[in-house]
Amino acid sequence: MPTDKQEQEMLENIRRIQNPIIRSAATASIAFSVVTIVSGVAIGLINPKDKSAAQVGVYSSLLGTGCGAIFGLVLTSKASQEISVSTEVKSHSKNWQDWRNFVVVRKVKESEEITSFYLQPEDKGEIPNFQPGQFLTIKLDIPGQDKPVIRTYSLSDYPEPCTYYRLSIKREPAPKGLDVPPGIASNFMHDRIHEGSIIPAKPPNGKFVLDVQKSIPAVLISNGVGITPMMSMAKAVTRLHPNRPIWFIHGARDGKFHAFYDEVTELAQQNPHLNVHYRYSRPTPEDEGHYHSIGYVDATLIKELVQQEAEYFLCGSPSFMMSIMAGLKESGVPDSRVFFESFGKPMKVASDSQSLTATTGEEVQQAEIVFAKSGQTLNWQQGDGSILEFAEANDINPPFSCRAGICGTCMCKISAGEVAYQEEPTAAIDRGSVLICISQPGSSRVVLDI
Repeated sequence: MPTDKQEQEMLENIRRIQNPIIRSAATASIAFSVVTIVSGVAIGLINPKDKSAAQVGVYSSLLGTGCGAIFGLVLTSKASQEISVSTEVKSHSKNWQDWRNFVVVRKVKESEEITSFYLQPEDKGEIPNFQPGQFLTIKLDIPGQDKPVIRTYSLSDYPEPCTYYRLSIKREPAPKGLDVPPGIASNFMHDRIHEGSIIPAKPPNGKFVLDVQKSIPAVLISNGVGITPMMSMAKAVTRLHPNRPIWFIHGARDGKFHAFYDEVTELAQQNPHLNVHYRYSRPTPEDEGHYHSIGYVDATLIKELVQQEAEYFLCGSPSFMMSIMAGLKESGVPDSRVFFESFGKPMKVASDSQSLTATTGEEVQQAEIVFAKSGQTLNWQQGDGSILEFAEANDINPPFSCRAGICGTCMCKISAGEVAYQEEPTAAIDRGSVLICISQPGSSRVVLDI
């Protein structure tokens, strides 16, 4: 008699047969053989000369054959269902465009302010890889808020293969001297989101990326939570282009506020072309041996460390980056080799390209805005604020995050008219698109794909 394991293997082999007719015939044949053998043994033991017993054996064999055929069809149906479900999950993964639920599978405190959240899809389907430096847009249902809070956070890891996304989020305190509440989303993530929590997310996005295929040295410069996109950049280069020279320059207050120290140290041990420099502004005695210099990361330090042509990637507070960008410009570094992402208000910087649908001419006092997807045509007047604020005031809720022209989450197609930007956008804008969080109508009629 076959063992349980042999029976399981036999069933699995039958299930692998794709053609339902062949699978049904196979199970019928097996059932016929098994029942015939069992009947023969039974008849031989009871009364081998009894004709009625022999007839019972024949009928049993035929019945077993029929049952086997039916069983084969059942397996066919079940296998088809499994294939259908598998195909559905893969199709969902491949065509992922809108919100998709993710499960927090791990939560790790990285420093005094920063905590990492590891996310995997609830549907257990595949997830696309991303370009190092991109961000993930998430949606949070926070008690006390009349609508979901949408935020974007840089992806801080670069797993190969990509089986999870990691977000490393800084707890934002209330601004000093202002009667303003602390960061709603970041504090909610730190205090209320734990392993097992479900978070909807959109696919990775963002134009602040490092081209891994290039060979020119890359200089990654950050302070505070600006280290997050630099982590994915450093890991991507180490894994995909390990011979490329790379500098990892990071500034922190002290060791308690320095995230990913061990992770970067381990990465540097794997990659001899990764040069690391940590600068602490207020180191403690316990930090001895964990930093290279004291003070703030500035252009002078970068000039001392990097003495060859390179591409520069900056991420941190606006004042931090403005200072470094000015210093790089004085040193003769062309703007085309400086890339940045700011955590804060957009910086006033020169741009080589302007949106074809933006204007800086005379201010429009009133305009007709057509929200095409929502089916509403509304009259905007000067004083109604940005297009995003005007849409929200009329119960139209397009996606947004930074509200400062940085992340590009609010970008939408414009099919007629123009917009006037209140501030220079930091995010790269696709041709034929505009950012509505920092723009107002720039013509008497504007048609938006919202």
